[in-house]
Amino acid sequence: MAGCAPSDDFEIKIVRSKRRHKTLSARLLNWYTLEIRVPANLPQEELERAIEHFVAKARQKRRQLRNFASDEELERRAQRLNKALFGGTLRWRSIRFVPNQSKRFGSCSPTRGTIRISERLRQVPSFVLDYVLVHELAHLIEPNHSPAFWELVYRYEKTERARGYLMALQLEDDLPVEEQEEAF
Repeated sequence: MAGCAPSDDFEIKIVRSKRRHKTLSARLLNWYTLEIRVPANLPQEELERAIEHFVAKARQKRRQLRNFASDEELERRAQRLNKALFGGTLRWRSIRFVPNQSKRFGSCSPTRGTIRISERLRQVPSFVLDYVLVHELAHLIEPNHSPAFWELVYRYEKTERARGYLMALQLEDDLPVEEQEEAF
């Protein structure tokens, strides 16, 4: 059985399980949805305490992710990669993190000169973020995924490694908040 409880900054999805006896767990399904799994017979008072606990943890996790990489850092990284891999020839109007890309890691609008990177990538290793930036920068030259595009992308030496990381990330894109082994 599932139910939802309100929160100021999260949609709370409660999943009650008859197979779960003592443990409670929570995970961010996306930037705004927190799923909390609890035993089916957990009393309402304990559930409310668990929600408070997990919402506080999720807020902390979100703050950490927000602070991990900034739009200014993205700009600096893009400039460095542009210089190293494209001879400093690329130009764009803006580059920033956005919260509304749950299916993509990044996007580029070559005619507008805008690059958007999913906020989900704030916590990935630097080489992965750099790969996504190179991928989007290459779209400023080649707006499709042609062989010429991939030739540009493979200038980045860690392309294969980063692509493997991102493939694995797609399989498990939930962000664990905390698992509690005892009842509240």
